[in-house]
Amino acid sequence: MVCDSCRERDAVVHLTQVVDGTVTQVHLCEKCAADKGVETTVAAPKTPLTSLLQTVQQQMAVGQSDQARCSFCQATYKDFRASGRLGCARCYATFETQLRDLLQRVHGATRHTGRLYGPPAPDQLQRASTVLELREQLRRAIELEQFEQAARLRDQLKAVAE
Repeated sequence: MVCDSCRERDAVVHLTQVVDGTVTQVHLCEKCAADKGVETTVAAPKTPLTSLLQTVQQQMAVGQSDQARCSFCQATYKDFRASGRLGCARCYATFETQLRDLLQRVHGATRHTGRLYGPPAPDQLQRASTVLELREQLRRAIELEQFEQAARLRDQLKAVAE
């Protein structure tokens, strides 16, 4: 498609205007679009979290010692700032003070305040496995058209589920 303005170059910008119900389409080349004040380059949007993390990293870079190394994986805090990943589990202890400051700035706290995982009770696990086993037996009995056996398994399943 050719530019509607200069009729020389290929159109790369396509504008659609709706005024009082009338739709008008204009196709412009990059040069004509720039002359008319239409921006043709789109900057990547910056998210607030990204800018916050960049600011935090820059602030922490000032005055922080990047010479400390993890005794296990030899990673430095500078490596963490560059990649956003720690080298191993022992890095948490090595860089504890820097990470606490970072967590305080990002999350507002350094202690977990959410829900904690609680494993299910042993009797619940036993009951769940029994239910699964009975359901499988019931499925097989129905497949083999053993309806009396299926009825007994159905009743057992109801008793266990209650």
